[in-house]
Amino acid sequence: MRKIPFSPPDIGEYEIAEVIEALKSGWITTGPRTKLLERRLAAYIETGRNDVDCESEEGAARYANRVVCLNSATAAEELNLRILGVREGDEVIVPAYTYTASASAAIHCGAVVVFADIQKDGDPDTHMPEMDYEKLAALITPRTKAIVTVDLGGIVCDYEKINRIVEEKRSLFTPMDCHEDVLSDLGSRIQKALGRVAVVADCAHSLGASRVFGGKRLNCGQMADFTSFSFHAVKNFTTAEGGASAWLPIPGIDNAEIYHMYQLLSLHGQNKDALAKTKLGAWEYDIIGPWYKCNMTDIMAAMGLRQLDRYPGLLARRTWILNRYDAACDALGISHLVHHNETMDSSCHLYLIRVPGITEQQRGEIIEKMAAKGVATNVHYKPLPMMTAYKALGADIKDYPNAYDYYHNLITLPLHTLLSDEDVSYVIEVLSEVVKEYL
Repeated sequence: MRKIPFSPPDIGEYEIAEVIEALKSGWITTGPRTKLLERRLAAYIETGRNDVDCESEEGAARYANRVVCLNSATAAEELNLRILGVREGDEVIVPAYTYTASASAAIHCGAVVVFADIQKDGDPDTHMPEMDYEKLAALITPRTKAIVTVDLGGIVCDYEKINRIVEEKRSLFTPMDCHEDVLSDLGSRIQKALGRVAVVADCAHSLGASRVFGGKRLNCGQMADFTSFSFHAVKNFTTAEGGASAWLPIPGIDNAEIYHMYQLLSLHGQNKDALAKTKLGAWEYDIIGPWYKCNMTDIMAAMGLRQLDRYPGLLARRTWILNRYDAACDALGISHLVHHNETMDSSCHLYLIRVPGITEQQRGEIIEKMAAKGVATNVHYKPLPMMTAYKALGADIKDYPNAYDYYHNLITLPLHTLLSDEDVSYVIEVLSEVVKEYL
């Protein structure tokens, strides 16, 4: 019997060597490696390439102030919303089918989360549990400031459709008019420049994914006003913990101003980071606001730099594995995510299957039987209206029947780059053996 873990991190000698070099350098908090990773990620988002020059003066200038690295995707999402000026009394629309971070970040800002149900059985083409866009449009009110979209499993949402909805609802939008401090002033100017509800992408799963948008193929990070990425240990690309924010240019607002606000928000409101304070005579600093501590360290960035070197190969391996899974699930008559089609290429983060005709109890039995044979599986996700915290806020899963129906017979198979060819064959063998009892 093989032992197949669900999602171990793929850390090799390249990452280990770079971390050792970071430790030896004496610079272990936010420093030169973090700044380089930010620029390389900006170049990767723009070009889809991981070998763009980001270290020369010209390369550094081109890709500076486009991405900020932080200690988690949750921090990235919260700072995205705070820079957008989301605050108490505002509404933020979130899919009912997602992980808690998609909603909790808005709650941290004082906003009211409005859940949107998903399409029946997910998107017709990809089967991803994507929002019902007719219901989304109906949920937008004069209090709505942002819509959080979720690229679940690495499959990219229909951002063209989402952007069309927010454009159609422009007449309902009233921008914040508050200039009491630098944060509210920036948020007010951003809202006025957009003139509509902001699209805030939760791309925790989808670094490297792409979709045709406006007749062009764009990478995640290029389709929403603000985007958050996760580099947690279970993600395709990891810095152990960590995440990043990216944003599209906003008319009349310099990218450097937005980047600087992320620096303030992520480092206690301090207007100089440790790297800037190392310059001769530059010890003095100011505290602009009583803000947060969520910066990335150079130790984490060291892992990320080498992960980015390997990333195209990691994505290719994931695609090979899921192609094997696709063939097996199609033969069994099991619905599964479709990660690649003519208009979209996924990052292949999660492999969700739905076993027809089973109950929640039977789903649990399948998971237990596969575990007994050494194959760890999971469920992504239990809809948020089923969770204690969100029920306490008034959410009821009965109001989101499509989300519950999608969840009740869902199982997530292990999909990671430490699976050998033999491991993949074993997962398929165990799945076939166990599931046939229920078909």
